[in-house]
Amino acid sequence: MRVLLSTIWTNLQDSVSKQDIRGQIWDYMEAQNLADFPRPVHHRIPNFKGSYLACQNIKDLEIFARTQEVKVDPDKPLEGIRLLALQSKKTLLVPTPRLRTGLFNKITPPPGATKDILRKCATSQGVRNYSTPVGLDSRVLVDLVVVGSVAVSEKGWRIGKGEGYADLEYAMMVSMGAVSQGTPVVTVVHDCQVVDIPETLLEEHDLTVDYILTPTRVIATGCERPKPTGIVWSKISCEMMGRMPVLRSLRCREERAGKDVTLRDTRRPLPSLESGSVQGEDVPSCTVYVGNLPRDARVSELKRALSARGAAPSRLTWQGPQRRAFLHYREPAEAWQAISRLQGFCLGANTAKVALARQQGASGPAGGRAGEPHPDP
Repeated sequence: MRVLLSTIWTNLQDSVSKQDIRGQIWDYMEAQNLADFPRPVHHRIPNFKGSYLACQNIKDLEIFARTQEVKVDPDKPLEGIRLLALQSKKTLLVPTPRLRTGLFNKITPPPGATKDILRKCATSQGVRNYSTPVGLDSRVLVDLVVVGSVAVSEKGWRIGKGEGYADLEYAMMVSMGAVSQGTPVVTVVHDCQVVDIPETLLEEHDLTVDYILTPTRVIATGCERPKPTGIVWSKISCEMMGRMPVLRSLRCREERAGKDVTLRDTRRPLPSLESGSVQGEDVPSCTVYVGNLPRDARVSELKRALSARGAAPSRLTWQGPQRRAFLHYREPAEAWQAISRLQGFCLGANTAKVALARQQGASGPAGGRAGEPHPDP
C-alpha cells in the first residue's frame, strides 16, 4: 500500500493535495475491507481492524509509563489507549466534541469501577456519561498527547480529516500552558496510512507526531519540525469564534497580554453565539435563557428538572410572570454544556426555549440596566 500511494504522490508532485491523500486512504481502506465500525470511513478519522492491537503498543513506550496526565482524542481507533490510561489510573482528558462547550472533559470513572465500566468510560458513551468539564483556569499539565490521523509519514508529518480540530486543540493547549515543545505526540493508524507526504503541504499550524503506532510497528519519527507555538489567530474566522466560545475566552486573554489577535476576517462583526451574543465585550456569556415556561410553573419545579438533566446552575434568576428564567454558570463552557443538555427540554406541557443569553450593553433598550442578560429576539 505504501509503495502504491508513494507512486501516486510522485506522479502528482506538483498537484497533490491533502484531500487527494485523504481520498486515496479512505477509498483503499474501504475497498480492502480494512475499515471497521463506524463505516464508511470517509470524512472520519478511520477506525480499522487491528486498532486495539495497535493501541497496545503504547505500553512499549517509556513515555507512557511515566505519564500522569494524558490527552486522547475521542476518535474510535483510540479507544484502546483511553482504556489503558484509565486502567493505569492516569488522568484522562478528552476534547469536548467540536470544542462547543470548552476544551477538555476529564473522564472520571465511578469509585470501584469494574473492567466493564472502565471499558464503557473509554467509549464515546463514557465521554458523555462519566466526564466533567475542565475550565481554562484549571491547572492542567499534559504529559502525553494522542491524536487520530488519516495519513502520517515516517518523518512525523500528519494529515487529519480536514477540520483542523487536533491542530487547534494543541495550539489552545499551548496558549493555556498545558503543553510545551517537549510534550510527545502519538498517533495510532493502520500500516496502510503510513505514506509519504510532500513537505510542501505542511503549514505552520499543522501538528506533527513523535511516535506512530500501527498493528505491526512502533515508529519513532525523530521529527525536528517545530510544533505549533500557539493559536494562529489570522487562521481563525469569525464563524469559528461563534461556534467555539472557548476561543473567545482565549482570545480575550491573549489580547490583554498584548498579543496580536487579528482574525482572518476582521472586517466582519463577530457573529452571534448560535442563539445569542455578547454585546460590549469580546467574551462569551455564562448565562442561559430559558423561556416559554408554563404560566403556573414554580421555581422549585424548574430547579428539580434542571438537576435531573445535569444542568443545575450556580445561580438562577426567576422571572415567572414573563414565563422565563436565567441560569447563571461560572464559566462559558458550563453554560454551553447546559444548553446541550437542555435540548428538547420540557416543563409541564411546554417545550422550553433555551439559548445563550445576550448581555445588554450600556446603550441597551430604554428601561434596561447595563449588562443585564436578556433573551435573543
